Amino acid sequence: MSLRNLHGASSLSDEQLSELELAAKRARINAITMVQAANSGHPGGAFSSIEILLSVYSFANVTPENCNSLNRDNIIISHGHVSAGVYASLAELGYFDAQEAVVNFRKLGSVFQGHIVREVPGIDWGTGNLGQGLSAGVGYALAQRARNYSGNVFVLMGDGAQTKGQLGESRRVAVKEGLKNITALIDLNQIQICGRIDDIMPCNVKGLWKADGWEVLECNGHSFREIFDCLNRAKNNDKPTVILCNTLMGKDGLAMEGTEEFHGKATGEKLCCEIVKALGGDDTMPAKVFELRKNSSPKYFGREIKPFTPNLELGEKFIYTPDVKTDNRGAFGKVLLQAGTLNYKKPDKTPILVFDCDLAPSVQTKKFGDACPDNFVQCGIQEHATATISGAAAAGGVVSVWADFGVFASDEVYNQLRLNDINNAGDKVVLTHTGVDVGEDGSTHQCIDYVGLMRNMYGWKIVVPADPNQTDRATRWMLTTPGCICLAMGRSKIPVIPEFAHEDFEFEYGKAIKLRDGKNAAIFALGYMTSTALKAADELAKQNVKVSVYSVSCPLEPDMNAIKEAASTGKILTLEDHNVNTGMGAIMSVEMMKAGISAKIRSLGVTNYGPSGSADDVRKFMGLTPENVIKNILAF
Repeated sequence: MSLRNLHGASSLSDEQLSELELAAKRARINAITMVQAANSGHPGGAFSSIEILLSVYSFANVTPENCNSLNRDNIIISHGHVSAGVYASLAELGYFDAQEAVVNFRKLGSVFQGHIVREVPGIDWGTGNLGQGLSAGVGYALAQRARNYSGNVFVLMGDGAQTKGQLGESRRVAVKEGLKNITALIDLNQIQICGRIDDIMPCNVKGLWKADGWEVLECNGHSFREIFDCLNRAKNNDKPTVILCNTLMGKDGLAMEGTEEFHGKATGEKLCCEIVKALGGDDTMPAKVFELRKNSSPKYFGREIKPFTPNLELGEKFIYTPDVKTDNRGAFGKVLLQAGTLNYKKPDKTPILVFDCDLAPSVQTKKFGDACPDNFVQCGIQEHATATISGAAAAGGVVSVWADFGVFASDEVYNQLRLNDINNAGDKVVLTHTGVDVGEDGSTHQCIDYVGLMRNMYGWKIVVPADPNQTDRATRWMLTTPGCICLAMGRSKIPVIPEFAHEDFEFEYGKAIKLRDGKNAAIFALGYMTSTALKAADELAKQNVKVSVYSVSCPLEPDMNAIKEAASTGKILTLEDHNVNTGMGAIMSVEMMKAGISAKIRSLGVTNYGPSGSADDVRKFMGLTPENVIKNILAF
């Protein structure tokens, strides 16, 4: 009998129950052995979660054959530190050979990392930073709905993280959006790293979930029959359901039972062998595994995770003429509305989901919401959950766009964006109100560090357009390009760059666009500061000082050909509405040094948290004016 035949089973026969119980013993043997072989891991929680893991993976429409497709159920494991139990359970269900995981757990080069990653078949979201899994589950459920697929989403989590605020945010979004196809299961073993959960941070788990509108079920988390019964009941509920699975920390692990001691450390060889023997295994197996680990290298490297390429109709470009002065966020919103209406509920097109945190009029997504209401998700002032929800939705097969103020969608949720990057999710984050351009809102809202934050990660691309025409083209590029992409802009109305105001103008990622040619010096201007650089260059020309001006929109990808060309003048000035220590100027300086390109370089940018005042006044305070550019060029 195969455990894969249990998908959607309404009850378990005695034979099925016996097979599951035997699988649980084998999984515990493999889990404890791999932790001891690596001499690190989390065996206690792995043991308490085994029955939950085997039940959900057997019950759900997820198999080794369909786990790479979109149309299936999704399983999110929030407490990713129980990875030994996860790998052992997946091996029982045929996702990979158990020995590969047992021998290579936490070993350099192995896909079987200490915390789960998407490269392991059967894992839909790499986790470990506790409290984020439910957000990912909500994202996958929203993506299923947008794709018109009637599947289920299961989220497994531990009890220690139930106090985290992001969980509450996600619970509320799930209920508000009517996601009745999502079921959460909590391994309620009452123990976390430092002891009993009630001693560390008391939490009315049942009360919290009920208060937010979830159906709450309870069961013995080590009884397959009770877990399956609850899974079937949840499937028929008309609202999201949470199953409180009462378990024993370290279940069937002898001295591991009921203690926090082995929450995050190996048992030692003696106790490991005793546990293996008590579970009916060969107590010489651990020694054999240790020997194999010393003398072999990983052979199984999992699967490659790639963001999908959207299929969208975008319509005609909008052209903004030089006599028009408008803001970049308006140009973004116009393209978003156009793309939304052209693709809304078209079965052959990729759905576009837009997420908002109570800022739709300011970030220019309201018109999309009015035109495409079923694809507009209002999450309220809950940025941490929204960051993860939008990322997981992208991984679930939609074009996911979250627009928010810069300080909220970058500074506040850096860790969530980092996990989206690790998961290769492919979400699109649109930052408005960046830089000191937000002026009067003052230092708390002047987002001056987004380039530096994105620079810390490895997969994110960032685009800072110079004017509405470049914003139009960059938005179209962003919507149709795979991968995690950030589009950043201020809030003020800005001049149109004449060179960009024509039908043939296209956006090219990483390209610095030369707008003025000069032999005396060169200016690299980031985003809307291009207009300031052009004004300075035109004034300098009157003094017979010829300055090249390069408009930069992709600070993380320096255009080395442009830099090399500019360096021939011997003088380069960088200009940006961003922290001068971590932005474009700093990146260019490093890349020039690495490439052996020599020139004098000066960087103008934000040098401190800004005061409150008009955008022009704050820019003047920071020296981001044509006059100061001229002064610095002449002072080289």
